[in-house]
Amino acid sequence: MPCGRRRNVIRSFALALALVASTPPALAQTAPAAAPTPSDPLRMRAEALLGILAGGGDTATSFDPTFLAQLPDARIRAVAKQLSDGFGQPLAIEMLTAATPQKALIAVRYARGTVAMTMVITPAAPYRIIGLLVTGTTSGEAALDAIAATVATLPGTAGFSVARLGDGAPQPLGASKPDTDFAIGSAFKLAILAEAIRATNAGERRWDDLVTLDGAPLPGGLYTAKPAGTKVTLRELVQKMISVSDNSATDVLLAALSRAKVEAMLPVIGWHHAARNRPFLSTLDIFKLKGTPGGALGKRWLTLDERGRRALLAKEIAATPLSAIDPRMFQRGVPVMLDIEWFASPADLVRTMDWIRRNTETGPGAEARAILAINSGIGPAQAARWGYVGYKGGSEPGVIEMTLLLRSKAGGWYALAASWNNPAAAVDEARFVGLVSRAADLIASHE
Repeated sequence: MPCGRRRNVIRSFALALALVASTPPALAQTAPAAAPTPSDPLRMRAEALLGILAGGGDTATSFDPTFLAQLPDARIRAVAKQLSDGFGQPLAIEMLTAATPQKALIAVRYARGTVAMTMVITPAAPYRIIGLLVTGTTSGEAALDAIAATVATLPGTAGFSVARLGDGAPQPLGASKPDTDFAIGSAFKLAILAEAIRATNAGERRWDDLVTLDGAPLPGGLYTAKPAGTKVTLRELVQKMISVSDNSATDVLLAALSRAKVEAMLPVIGWHHAARNRPFLSTLDIFKLKGTPGGALGKRWLTLDERGRRALLAKEIAATPLSAIDPRMFQRGVPVMLDIEWFASPADLVRTMDWIRRNTETGPGAEARAILAINSGIGPAQAARWGYVGYKGGSEPGVIEMTLLLRSKAGGWYALAASWNNPAAAVDEARFVGLVSRAADLIASHE
């Protein structure tokens, strides 16, 4: 996602919404013996939580003071409202499973879906909640056609494509605006991954190759503060780019593999409007175009053809210092110049995942398939229904994208790509993740 320098919205998409307060280290690392059934305190707190999610209840008596110090009442209420806005009224605790005497896995049934959570209570009376984490959201649609209908009603423009993968072209199973180009945020990193796969399969690169940091400015990430001369393996950079969407790793890789070679891969992996992404931008390029005062560079960019854009990139954009970028650009939660982005359609991204599948069966490319599976993108319950889940997504205010490569336990392959853009307002991430998770569930049910 282009805004990773300021906020990591993906947050390992399995954690669809950040309703989180940390558990004490001892509680997190030294788990008590497992309990076969939920304890009375766990049941009591789960029922109290349902009331709070519905807009009532008393957070002061239900949550431990250490939790409220990190996530006060107003924030809890705001998150509860966001969930209700996306899924309707919370109706019941549908499932309560004890992992330990103090930890429970909870499924809250809403009018239009289900929200999975992990709840931890203190080991002694009054057994208040000390940890709460949303681990997944699933909408309630009964069929892929119903998901398509829901996607069509989202504010702004949204689309998705689901296909069965085999020997020929992807076979569509369900779609809404599958051929519409969307701003895709960090899903653009799949194109860089594809070039790394091609190069390693061709013997031009090895995963153990060392990339030397040259001290060039980088967007936020793990390598931003590393000194010039630091050596990092190609494997590590790809892992960080895909699993945690590290923007500094991404820009180092784009430079090391070459912008021209990534651009050449776009039609190969199935992007039908590849020219729209030339020149192929780094994350820092995007920040400079959107984040300089008044968006001046971005406005000039939009008036230029490809040749003019390459000239702007080589001169003014390259010369713009990091200090010129507005540090609050994405923190305001307001969409910023969504016409300056990386663009692909859901069908393009399905084709990309199919290309990746075909080129990671054996040989060096197989390592990329394992990297793509580090972060499953969907909730643990949905991921457990599949033999393999590969994922990359992206997000910034007004943009969210999720792309999945799925292999059933019976061996069948599928790809799912979904995008939502709204230039007028931030999108409801939890609602979107719920729709994608439900689509994955429905495909698994019919496999």
